[in-house]
Amino acid sequence: MSLFSVAVIVVLVLLVAYAISLYNALVRLKHGVSKAWANIDVLLKQRHEELPKLVETCKQYMAHERTTLEQVINARQAVSTARQQGDVGALGKAESGLRAGLGQLFALAENYPELKANESFKHLQQRISGLENGIADRRELYNESVNLNNVRIEQFPDVLIARAMAFKPAELLQFTEAEKADVNLKSLFS
Repeated sequence: MSLFSVAVIVVLVLLVAYAISLYNALVRLKHGVSKAWANIDVLLKQRHEELPKLVETCKQYMAHERTTLEQVINARQAVSTARQQGDVGALGKAESGLRAGLGQLFALAENYPELKANESFKHLQQRISGLENGIADRRELYNESVNLNNVRIEQFPDVLIARAMAFKPAELLQFTEAEKADVNLKSLFS
């Protein structure tokens, strides 16, 4: 075997090894996005289970605040549907509605001293607030995973492997501008 043939074989082996390395890195990123989504999903399920308890506790005290309670219930269902379908865009919109409804609910609870003193309400409020914080943290990790994935599948030479193996970009979990804005508590009490 000539020196040229050995050199060609070595170069081909190195190119194949490099392509395999790129492919494996892309697979890790894709699964990182899935794992980050699963972490959000766990908290969404937990919150989904806690919200009916909160609404039921509030119903006992806030009978004439039915609109707010219904808003929370409807938003909860929209989040659940989007989560089950894996529709990140719809989930962002539904989350915005749910967070707005919860903000109103907690703000309106200030008008009901008996409700605020209720141990069940206080526990549920703390639990849901903790879940909200966890969702926000995990959303940040999810979006970072999505960003890493999307950048890598567009960079050269990764794009060659990504296109050949049909890697797709993932969608960021974003909330609406209204959800990110501060709640106007004064308007809730007027």
